[in-house]
Amino acid sequence: MTALHRPSGSTIAEAEAFLAAHPEIEAFDIILHDSNGIGRGKIIRRHELLSFYKNGRHLPISILGLDICGEDVHETGLIWDQGDGDLRAWPIPGSLVPLHNTTPPRGEVLMSMYDLDGKPMPSDPRHALKRQIDALAGEGLFPAGAFELEFFLLANERRSDGKMQPARDVLDGRKSSKTEVYSVDHLHGMLPLFSDIYAGAAKAGITAETMISEYAPGQYELTLHYRTDVMQAADDLMRLKRIVRAQARAHGVTACFMAKPNEDYAGSGMHFHVSMMDDTGTNVFVEAEEGKWNPTILHALGGLRATMGESMLVFAPHANSWRRFAAQSYAPVSPTWGVNNRSVALRIPAGDINARRIEHRPAGVDANPYLVAATVLAGIRHGLQHSMDPGPETVGNGYEAGQDAPAIPLDWRQAIEVAKASVFLKDALGEDMHRTFTAIKAAEYARVMRTVSEVDFDLYLHTV
Repeated sequence: MTALHRPSGSTIAEAEAFLAAHPEIEAFDIILHDSNGIGRGKIIRRHELLSFYKNGRHLPISILGLDICGEDVHETGLIWDQGDGDLRAWPIPGSLVPLHNTTPPRGEVLMSMYDLDGKPMPSDPRHALKRQIDALAGEGLFPAGAFELEFFLLANERRSDGKMQPARDVLDGRKSSKTEVYSVDHLHGMLPLFSDIYAGAAKAGITAETMISEYAPGQYELTLHYRTDVMQAADDLMRLKRIVRAQARAHGVTACFMAKPNEDYAGSGMHFHVSMMDDTGTNVFVEAEEGKWNPTILHALGGLRATMGESMLVFAPHANSWRRFAAQSYAPVSPTWGVNNRSVALRIPAGDINARRIEHRPAGVDANPYLVAATVLAGIRHGLQHSMDPGPETVGNGYEAGQDAPAIPLDWRQAIEVAKASVFLKDALGEDMHRTFTAIKAAEYARVMRTVSEVDFDLYLHTV
């Protein structure tokens, strides 16, 4: 297969140049992401890299049909229905980078799955996003955006009652259980760790920006530079999570990307900022004059609002995800929209109108950014195609508004059933990705429901 026929567009020249520039690197993590956003793949030795770029790497089709525990989900149709045969993973162009703080030095490259004939394997989440980007390009529109990364830094040991506790400062071991929201001095205790995160991001070609102390003990937020390529924005988020986790572990603490690790405080979101450009690079969401909304952004809001209920399983894919949604917890509870208002699901940030964008707030940090972006872009397309009205702007407390908004599921089980039946979500993700994703979520729900948890014993052991 020649370079022109490598389906991902990768070239051997890229690998050769990287090896020449980095003689110290001994091995490479080769990673693709499944529907849960878990990085799966292999660690290959330096001498294997050129062969990977030349021929790809065979991987079993079942790797994309695994649940959160890495168990096969037969209902995906990716296991014995297809004999669990091999497909071929190919490296993503531009994704070959050195890793920070590894001994011996290692690199990393992202990959995506293809059939043996070179067709995109449709249960690969990256291909689901590519479908929506291509569909918009066919309509003369090009999405740009960035994700925000919220996370907790926790101690490796739990409290005596089994609950998680914030990590001590890596600088001097100081402990705080306060909500240190926006405290700059509090950030100083984690500066050695944050410095390694920024160094890792820089090596990966990611422009990580502002770090803040968030609205819960041990919670932080890291923002990412806006990308004109939404696929790159999703890649950034996936890589940055891995960087944060690895550097936290190197400093003796745990980076937690659960949506809600502490029932008493706010959970962690993965807000997605998105705008839309035309083929001249002009932001089509910008209004002609301030205070008079552009119909394009209103139609986009209308589409996102109308499809949010069908999409909630993508934004809240796990049992724990649904603990995040509570009034006055900075997680939206209905598909409302507003300006400069953090209580709504679809927020238009204040500021320069030439940078007009929608901040999509429902997704938790535990969601898969490729699937989130694919679903959001499909919702925007839906709104634009049907000139959808978003309804009145929510002013004030969004947790008390939205009674007339389209319904969204109340819990994980309902979200799974809604997603399974959704024609919109099937179009947003593609039929195969939709089947794979919903089958995996149904299997995980069954696993959770048959598990006897500590809360069962606490509530019922001595009372019923």
